[in-house]
Amino acid sequence: MNVSRFAVAGGVAVSSVLLLSGTAFAHVGVQPQGEAAKGGYATVNVKVPNERDNASTVKVEINFPADHPLASVMPQPVPGWNPTVTKTKLAKPLEMHGKKITEAVSKVTWTAAGSKIGPGQFQQFPLSLGRLPESTDKLVLKAVQTYDNNEVVRWIEEPKEGAAEPEHPAPVLTLSEAGDDHHGGGKSDAKSDDKAGHKADGHDDKQTEAAGASSDTTARVLGVVGIVVGAAGVAFGVLAGRRRSA
Repeated sequence: MNVSRFAVAGGVAVSSVLLLSGTAFAHVGVQPQGEAAKGGYATVNVKVPNERDNASTVKVEINFPADHPLASVMPQPVPGWNPTVTKTKLAKPLEMHGKKITEAVSKVTWTAAGSKIGPGQFQQFPLSLGRLPESTDKLVLKAVQTYDNNEVVRWIEEPKEGAAEPEHPAPVLTLSEAGDDHHGGGKSDAKSDDKAGHKADGHDDKQTEAAGASSDTTARVLGVVGIVVGAAGVAFGVLAGRRRSA
């Protein structure tokens, strides 16, 4: 009975973890490709999973904050989707490369044109952003997801630190501190990262070999202990049987 109860409890726990993981994964999110540094430029991926079993996503809308306007937002072509960039006039012009920018991108919309995000699928929509603001640590990019059954899901609730995650959290792009070149990762950075990666790989290989040797030794020790315990159990069973017969 105890074993059955433990098995049921374990199954419930695993199922709960999987369900919670699936729920978290289903949110629309945004992640930079590399670094998104303040004052620089970045390429980000807007990741849109399909939450429905009986409908497909046919339109995705990303809104940019008016209090931290971006002068340059360029969508990368995605096969089967038509992007539309919407701009608005700025009350206060921006300075960019010595020029005054009087309007900024307020919204990018992708509309299905021969493609959809079906049940159990996701799609990434790459964007080039710049210049990123220097006066904030994050950009809240509110999203609207439309399905082919006319259902609309608004991912517009801003997550609050220390509070429970809202039901429909808005995607948040976290900005890192500005580097020396303000470009959010250049060729020199890539080379440095590559060298660091090779060093790290070598170090990881040694650690992996050591871990493997340690794991092998542990496995052998546990195997021997298991054999001893098993033999003791058999002996105990034989003795108990003899005593009962006597």
